Amino acid sequence: MDSLILEAINEAKKGLMEGGIPIGSVIVKNAKIVGRGHNRRVQKGSAIFHAEIDALESIGRQPASFYKDVTLYTTLSPCIMCTGAILLYKIPQVIVGENKTFMGEEELLRSRGVKVEVLDDETCFKLMQDFIFKNSVLWNEDIGV
Repeated sequence: MDSLILEAINEAKKGLMEGGIPIGSVIVKNAKIVGRGHNRRVQKGSAIFHAEIDALESIGRQPASFYKDVTLYTTLSPCIMCTGAILLYKIPQVIVGENKTFMGEEELLRSRGVKVEVLDDETCFKLMQDFIFKNSVLWNEDIGV
């Protein structure tokens, strides 16, 4: 298994331990993690702190050119909001842990030239399935149902 998706999984587990939704993300540049985050909507009482947004926030302000060669790893397929951020910053590559639980906007990303790879990772899938079984109301809130 790719050690970088493991880092995203560790972020997801951190979020779960904090009482949040187990989705994690890391951003990699030149083979080094430069940003990391996890879904913190519950912890921060936020409408927008999805894992990918949290990872971007952890990097801080950067010039647009900073993002031209980064890869975003996420344990779950990116929603429309996170897809928008990926497109806004012109992130060229996204590695998705799994998309069986939730199919985000992968086709939109691809249509805009983003390379999207889905790992179909069993650990990512199990984390989400276990969480949804115990917290369906919170999960539905997170995806806007």
